Amino acid sequence: MTLRPLRLKKNEDRRLRAGHLWVFSNEVDVRATPLTDFEPGEPAEVQDARGAPMGTAYVNPRSLIAARLVSRQRNRPLDGDLLRRRLARALALRESVFPGPYYRLCYGEGDGLPGLVVDRFGPHLVAQVTTAGMERVLDDLVQALRDTVAPESLLLRNDTSGRALEGLEPYVRPAFGDVPEVLSLEENGVRFQVPVSGQKTGWFYDHRMNRARMGAYVRGRRVLDVFSYVGGWGVQAAAAGASSVVCVDASAPALEWVGRNAELNGVADRVSAVRGDAFDVLGRMVADGERFGAVVLDPPAFIKRKKDAQAGAEAYRRANQLAMELLEPDGILVSASCSYHLHRDGLMDAMLRASRRLGRDLQVLEEGHQGPDHPVHPAIPETAYLKAFVARVG
Repeated sequence: MTLRPLRLKKNEDRRLRAGHLWVFSNEVDVRATPLTDFEPGEPAEVQDARGAPMGTAYVNPRSLIAARLVSRQRNRPLDGDLLRRRLARALALRESVFPGPYYRLCYGEGDGLPGLVVDRFGPHLVAQVTTAGMERVLDDLVQALRDTVAPESLLLRNDTSGRALEGLEPYVRPAFGDVPEVLSLEENGVRFQVPVSGQKTGWFYDHRMNRARMGAYVRGRRVLDVFSYVGGWGVQAAAAGASSVVCVDASAPALEWVGRNAELNGVADRVSAVRGDAFDVLGRMVADGERFGAVVLDPPAFIKRKKDAQAGAEAYRRANQLAMELLEPDGILVSASCSYHLHRDGLMDAMLRASRRLGRDLQVLEEGHQGPDHPVHPAIPETAYLKAFVARVG
């Protein structure tokens, strides 16, 4: 199979040679190989300015990221065979690390499959396809997942906002099988049920190791879980021996699932819920003189775009300061961020500034990040997004 070439401008091959997988539209020599000649998702051979091959990619002329490399070999497009090989390699890692079939099975570029995320809930899979190149091979992808995992069902949750950047329409539909309305999973020995219509794929496996880390610090403490969603942190805190847990979220349906998951694990008598905007609820609790032995802050991304960095950093500082005001002396703060544009030093700085405004001492005890089912590609900083600190506040 001979692929159409995609030629780069002079010196624009350096990032690819350093290990990156992306080609931006302004790096393409459009006089030699016009991007408009390509169909969205079409495979191509990426070449340097001299015409030397650098690997095989899929192209999207509509996107800022004009091409994503899928192989360093020539004429090795994304097809069923390559998908099966990469998925089998991803599966082998997860099965070697985790005791049960509950994890992120595929994490895009981190697993060599740009544009694909797959979460596993035992016999059921939920996938998100976010690029035209992956959408183009959707039938091959579905078959590769059946061949590799043999799941009972596969749901395509292709309703993410990122699809619009690729010129793709959003949709949600089952690829095959009877997709249940409720998905079951187990994490750190604690059982959960989540709605298949919940946020993103229904669960956030990335914090698994950080939630396990939290367990050693909450025994016998009153815990506040802010931005709780369905209780991933709060219910695990109760299961780890917290004396009581208060979960805060703006979503009434999410808090109903907190109650169900607490009941599922026999800790409902120690878990309660408060609905409302997190900042408003924390402010009221401070005014009312509430105190907790531990506070967990795991907010949604306050910084979604680089231009929002300053305002977002201030939001992290405010949230951490309110959390610290609610902590007893020598209380435990678990503070996290999933904002790629807030680096780990930025989160640390937000915590430090919050503690200094209150005149309280801050000791960072442990640092965490995303688990091994979200492998970081060392040449692509965007694949490393999750930060978490466990700290003691004097």
